[in-house]
Formats: sequence, C-alpha cells, structure tokens
Amino acid sequence: MAMTTAATTTTTLEDLPADVLACALRRLDGRSLAAASCATAGLRALAADPETWRALCLARWPSLLQARPGLLLDSAVPPQRLFADAFPFPCLPADNAAAAAAAPLAEADEAPVALQLPAELVSAVDVYHRGAPLLSRVVETHASSSWFLTSPFRVDAVECGSPAPGPGRAPAELELSWVVVDPRAGRAVNVSSRRPVAVDRHWYTGEALVRYAVVLGGCKLEATVTCSEDAGSIREISLAAEDADGAAVSGEGTLRLLAAAMAGPRKGGEEQEEAAKRRYEEFVRSKRGRKESKARKEVLVDLCCSGVSAVAVLSFIAAVVLR
Repeated sequence: MAMTTAATTTTTLEDLPADVLACALRRLDGRSLAAASCATAGLRALAADPETWRALCLARWPSLLQARPGLLLDSAVPPQRLFADAFPFPCLPADNAAAAAAAPLAEADEAPVALQLPAELVSAVDVYHRGAPLLSRVVETHASSSWFLTSPFRVDAVECGSPAPGPGRAPAELELSWVVVDPRAGRAVNVSSRRPVAVDRHWYTGEALVRYAVVLGGCKLEATVTCSEDAGSIREISLAAEDADGAAVSGEGTLRLLAAAMAGPRKGGEEQEEAAKRRYEEFVRSKRGRKESKARKEVLVDLCCSGVSAVAVLSFIAAVVLR
C-alpha cells in the first residue's frame, strides 16, 4: 500500500497584503505599534509610516494642531520621535541632573549636542477628563534672553486674565499632559505626572490647586491647574521648577535640566504614574526635613549668640562693679 504525504504550508502575518497590514497597524495605539515594529523587518518598515504616527500624536495631544505650520510634526521633530520622547516618563538620576546643572556653558565649537541649551521651548498642554480632551494650548517661549536665563522659571499656558471653561467635575479627576519640545534639537519630554499628585486649596481664594509633578535629579518640575470653586472654570495653568531646598530654579538651570531629561532614558508602563506620585511625596518629605533641620540650626545659632552676648554684658557689669 502506497503512503502519500501531503505537504503542509504555513501562512504568516507577512503573507497578508501590505495595504491590509498597514490598515491593521493604523488601528493600534502607540505602545502596541512600537511593539509590533520590533517583530519583523517588514512590520518595522510598515510601522514607520509618518502619517500613522502623526495621527497617533494628534489623537494623544490635540494641542499639536494649534502649533504654527512647520514647527512640530515635521522633519525637524518627526512624529515617531515625538511620541517616543513624550509618551513615556523621563528618568533622570540625581547625579546626572547635578552634573548638567553645574556644567558651565561650553563654546559652540566644543559643546556636544546634548549639552546645548534650547533657544526656544514649545509647550503643548492638554487637559483631559476621564480620557476626553477638555482644553488644549500651545505656548512658545523664547529662552535665549538674559532676562529669561536669570529669572525664576515659569511658563503660563492659561493666565488669570483669560480663564478657560472647566469640566464642572471634581478637580481631582482632571488629567494633564505638558509636553516640552526643543524644535532645534528635535527632542521632547513630558514633564507632567498625568494624574494629580496633590490637590490643595488656595489659602485666600479657596480655589482648587491641582498639582502635577515629576522629580528629575533632585529638582521638581510642577504644573499647577487652578480651578475656580464656584464656576468650575480653569483659571490658570502654569509650570515652574523648584530645587530640593524649595527655592525657585532659574531659567538657565531649568533649561539644563530639560536638556538632560530630553537626552536621558525613559520609563513606560501604567505603574509610572504611581511612581511619579511616590517620588513627589518623597521630595516633599525631604524638603520639609531640610527646612526643619535648617530651623533647628538657626535656633542653635541664636542661642549661642544670645549666650555670648549675655556673657559679654555680665563681664562688662562685673568689671564696672569691681573697679
């Protein structure tokens, strides 16, 4: 009896037509698309489509639509690079940040690209409520003037004079994305914790202060959303930097910190939101401990000065009496 063996054929994903694969890849989110591009060379080529990444960036950060033509999502700042920089959380060790902040400005002919300070910052700010975008702003900041470099760093996306309508929801439910882009270097970093790390009340007005912060190398970049208590409108959105002692960081120091964060590593995953809140709480505890230690030292110095003064007065009185 003759035996016949049927040849078995296997069909792989790459056997599908390229247009079908491209259509399927466009339906993925950014993280899944990046993972699919690591599977095969063919998928990597299809996943590198700039229009696919442009659509993902615009869906994630609607504020990018408000940028000037040619400023973002072009050859200077490719969409795939922007997503890879701004979607995960920055991770900058303390020693790297300290070295970046302490390094002097190098000459143009000897400074590496990573150490060049941004001459302009573009902030793409988006406020969400349960994933739905509520407010989008783009702010361009010229960072090369001496006034900016020597003044405390602060960027306002929404000012008190022009409040924006709010969601009419609890401030703690708001989410924030603050993407800082350096158009010259083509790099970006997201300096928001996405979810609030703290919700406070203004001591005088009673307005809600929703804080979003990332701690980079011992310094804190904090974005604050101020919500009106009665109307629920967003009155102010601002970004500032603070060092471990609670002092405001200058514009030049913040530029060094941002440049190091843009060139530094990133961490992804949903657990990073909780990690950002934990690092913020540790930063606040450390700052409080520093202030208490400084206050105790000042008390000891005051006691020593008072003791020395008392001894001097008593010695003078004794010298006068015994003369």
